[in-house]
Amino acid sequence: MPADPRGVLTGTHFLDGDQAACEGALAAGCRFAAGYPITPSTEIVERFAERAPLVGGLFVQFEDELASSIAILGAAWGGAKAMTVTSGPGFSLMMEHIGLAAMTETPVVFIDVQRAGPSTGLPTLPAQADMLQVRFGSHGDYEVIALAPSSPQECFDLTVEAFNLAERWRVPVFVMLDEVVGHMTERVVIPPAERLAVEPRRWTSEPPGKYQPCRADPVSLVPPMAPLGAGYAIHVTGLTHDERGYPAMNAAAQGQLVRRLVDKIRLHAAEIARWEEEETAGAEVVVFSYGITARVAGQAVRLARARGLKVGTFRPLVVWPFPEARIRELARKIKGFVVPELNLGQMVREVERCAAGACRTRAVGHAGGTVHAPEEILRAIEEVIR
Repeated sequence: MPADPRGVLTGTHFLDGDQAACEGALAAGCRFAAGYPITPSTEIVERFAERAPLVGGLFVQFEDELASSIAILGAAWGGAKAMTVTSGPGFSLMMEHIGLAAMTETPVVFIDVQRAGPSTGLPTLPAQADMLQVRFGSHGDYEVIALAPSSPQECFDLTVEAFNLAERWRVPVFVMLDEVVGHMTERVVIPPAERLAVEPRRWTSEPPGKYQPCRADPVSLVPPMAPLGAGYAIHVTGLTHDERGYPAMNAAAQGQLVRRLVDKIRLHAAEIARWEEEETAGAEVVVFSYGITARVAGQAVRLARARGLKVGTFRPLVVWPFPEARIRELARKIKGFVVPELNLGQMVREVERCAAGACRTRAVGHAGGTVHAPEEILRAIEEVIR
């Protein structure tokens, strides 16, 4: 369906990534945001607090990240599209409610503007060190979707996509910025509302007497939701539950429920996946990178190609679920992957796992605080080709 024109600031703008992410949320139909100020994400909700009242929305600053992350779950069950925004220590505090969102199949969006850690770390400087935490940070077996923009334009586009994916698959969805992308200012083109497709909330068509909250569609494995206040009696719990939504404290119910929560993403990973690749056909080395590091890596690749080296690039827009089928395919055709990240080795573990010894995998780690020098990535490319 087309977007609500009230939330779409159509036109050409010069925005930083944080501001563009806010505009993406509003365009996608987000009308509730909760948060607690934390650098370098605060600009998103500052802008939301200004813009939301003009489009019928609401921002609430809570006492901490724990309150913020549970508030958006309540808002989503109340019928709103909702998000929270955080970074570093705040993201760590939200982990329990991320697991609750996965277990209760609550469609919400978290925007994490990553900074250097651990602990308080470097609050105003970049990192990409939350990439494994976003996938595995909460306890138990579950799946999420996470996207990684590399520009303010993609902050807008992928935030819209994040809300669409949350509604389609009823999972918490994450937009994983880094401080540089969050604070860089570039041109952002926002299309007219009628050209912007947004996913509506999928309400049940069954009457209250027949509706079971956790009875899933057999193909998508996603159950429809029920509008509160319309006569539906539902129970929402983080306990293991049956199709009625009631606690079912046994291994059989656990197996049935958790396998469905996992399979609805794993079995549709090819449909969810998004990536960009360039000149991978005939390449000897493929540089796998995301976020601001992809832009730095692009300069290294240009230097390598100027020296006659056969180098391709692979940039995942959706990092979770990981594009493992394509990485396996590429691994059989090249000498190796070079994986620069603003961490000391996170997504490179997935690349190495999928390559499974078919080719080399060379990590180019960085503890954060600044970005790589292109020459550092170039040296890794040359090393793998030798």
